[in-house]
Amino acid sequence: MKPAMIEVRPYRPRFAAQVFGLPPGARLSPEEANALRQAWLDYGVVIVRGLHYGDDDLVAVSRVFGEPELAPASERQARGGGLRPDVWVVSNVIENGRPIGSLGYGEAEWHSDMSYLAEPPTASLLYALEVPLEGGDTWFADMAAAHEALAPDLKAAIAGTRINHPSSLTSTGDLRHGANRPADVRSAPGTLHPAVKVHAETGRAVLFLGRRRWARIEGLGDAGSEDLLDRLWAQATSPDFVHIHRWQVGDLVIWDNRRVLHRRDAFDPTARRVMHRTQVRGSTAAHG
Repeated sequence: MKPAMIEVRPYRPRFAAQVFGLPPGARLSPEEANALRQAWLDYGVVIVRGLHYGDDDLVAVSRVFGEPELAPASERQARGGGLRPDVWVVSNVIENGRPIGSLGYGEAEWHSDMSYLAEPPTASLLYALEVPLEGGDTWFADMAAAHEALAPDLKAAIAGTRINHPSSLTSTGDLRHGANRPADVRSAPGTLHPAVKVHAETGRAVLFLGRRRWARIEGLGDAGSEDLLDRLWAQATSPDFVHIHRWQVGDLVIWDNRRVLHRRDAFDPTARRVMHRTQVRGSTAAHG
């Protein structure tokens, strides 16, 4: 069978694009898989609409970007099983008195996925099964463009610095399973990452901020760290670098976790939102 003709339509010149021409199922030809992966590298966020995926399809497409990771044991236990172990459920729905997924209906702050790990995931994939009529939009911010636009003094101020990416709280502010709430920013557990990394596959320098709450720049006093982080976050989340995705059922959004920050708008708690998510295992080669 002849491969589909892939068309990529960017939302911004170098950030966020919709991909057309992929088959509705997950059986991609090598040419289709390569085109999808290249769009992801070129634009950081790719969106495919009108899909009819099961979990096997979602995991199969995830393999275009690397080796899918298993969901945390705490999440698999909380939802009572019944799904593939490499598929997360992101949902506010409660069935039989227990949530079927995680993250509820509240606002999720800006973050990159699992940046508190020494080797954060390279790719995240989110597929929409049920969406509310309003709210629950996902915002994406381009950390390559944000770095390129840094003022010279700010770029100099963060050269060679590392940021502690805290591990205690989720993106909705809930205490992570098994974690303790930090007493203060200096004692917050986490992992140190360079404030600027070089993307191993594109060679572009990117800000790598993780999330703002409980973060700290190594070697600076509290006031100096907070001031510098505030300036970086103001730059990173400027509307100049942001794309907002308004979900439809059948949407698949794939983003480069090395380059992209994201957040979620809150939505009506009585409305159903069910998303299935995978992520691709990171490696020490994920950044240069």
